[in-house]
Amino acid sequence: MQSLGGPRVYTRQPRRDPAPSRWQYRMQRLWLTPLFRVLFRVGLPCFVIAMVVGIYASDEGRRAALTGTFTELKEKFQNRPEFMVGLVSVEGASPELAEAIRARVGLKLPLSSFDIDLDAVKARVEELDAVANAELRVRSGGVLQVLITERMPVLLWRLEDERLEMLDETGHRVAGLAARTDRPDLPLVAGAGADVATGEALEIFAAAQPILPRVRGLVRVGERRWDLVLDRNQKILLPAENAVAALERLMALDKAEDLLARDVLSVDLRNEKRPVLRLAPYALNEHRKAQGIDTSGSEL
Repeated sequence: MQSLGGPRVYTRQPRRDPAPSRWQYRMQRLWLTPLFRVLFRVGLPCFVIAMVVGIYASDEGRRAALTGTFTELKEKFQNRPEFMVGLVSVEGASPELAEAIRARVGLKLPLSSFDIDLDAVKARVEELDAVANAELRVRSGGVLQVLITERMPVLLWRLEDERLEMLDETGHRVAGLAARTDRPDLPLVAGAGADVATGEALEIFAAAQPILPRVRGLVRVGERRWDLVLDRNQKILLPAENAVAALERLMALDKAEDLLARDVLSVDLRNEKRPVLRLAPYALNEHRKAQGIDTSGSEL
């Protein structure tokens, strides 16, 4: 049977080109660039946020309100009870030093721990002569803990104006002293520059242990050497170099000959090869008589 509509005409549709357009190609190539992706994903949002914030903050009233809100929140947080310091605990110090440290801290408590400059407080505490080192920390319970390393006095230093000061093993001042009888357990040194030679002084006192009950003190001479002063006004003149070794040799000689128990005014050890004894006048006359020297006309 033949169709009544006549012959069909088929129209061929043109094929679509799968290749991207020039604009699409450029955008695809640009999107493959790492820098562009970072700028688009990070830079663009940041720019938008910064622009919004800038527009909001451009008004002085809004800025003041924002600042006030932030300050109020900060103060409320810092002034919470768990952050308040109400006590100062001093450990490692004598009672007198502990009281001086509390006064030196100078904080009006209670105070927020955020308002305490620990470095500044530490510096103030370490300005005390008796404090070698200080460590500060805020403990739970509102306690400012001050850990002290106290300087221990090992010597008394008599100054030219007769003042007495206690020194530690490094020669650093610990504290003043009213009278020698307040610390009879500490050995005594005197003379200018004695504080910078504390180490040598301690070694000399250790070497003089056999006669230590007779030792009255050490005198620094010319800021370069020591004189060891004994009772009965005896003196041992020590050399500027190797003073401890010279004194140890004298201690050995005294142990063998009981030298310092005799009528000797001074023992001069400044010349290592030629030590010199200075006898008391009576002992000197007796020595001369023993040698057959007439002492009837000599002056005592």
